Amino acid sequence: MLRLLAYMGPFPLQFRRRWTRHPTIYPGSVYEPTARPTTLNSTDDTACPCGSGRSYDRCCGPYLEGAKEAPTAEALMRARYTAYVRIDEAYLSRTWHSTTRPPDLGLDDGTRWLGLSIHRTEAGGTGDPKGVVEFTARCSVAGTPGNLREASRFVKEAGRWYYLDGDAPRTPLVKEEKIGRNAPCPCGSGKKYKRCCGAG
Repeated sequence: MLRLLAYMGPFPLQFRRRWTRHPTIYPGSVYEPTARPTTLNSTDDTACPCGSGRSYDRCCGPYLEGAKEAPTAEALMRARYTAYVRIDEAYLSRTWHSTTRPPDLGLDDGTRWLGLSIHRTEAGGTGDPKGVVEFTARCSVAGTPGNLREASRFVKEAGRWYYLDGDAPRTPLVKEEKIGRNAPCPCGSGKKYKRCCGAG
């Protein structure tokens, strides 16, 4: 997918500035803390996490399970996002280009993925050698909600698409706001913040 779902390294639990890059995902992506509650793209347990509206078995499932290859750059980006949701490090590794793939993705960092929005694509079709997919992934890091934004680059080699790298789009950043202890928890649990991610 991208780089959006790419460089998973240690992630700072405390934000010293209004915004910060999120090394856990992609070196070129931007993580935007926000107090706006966010929910999953769908509440249907059979729905694919990528938000396509189709079931997992008819969407990203076959790609993650190795039954077939993602035919376009966007399809791979969606599949990689789904792999992050499912903590499928094997799929993320094999779809990351060898020239930019980190040795350790470090997926166990407390990040919870809450939804994906695709803004635009450039090329990346079945007959293209490369493509770009710009997206926003909503997430919660140690109880702090935010958006991960990136324009990801993909290349096709020997008939297979690979995530190469990505850049942060030049768009306004969302300011961080404090979450009230009695406000709904942004993780989507339905509990109050103080009794969920804000406990302790």
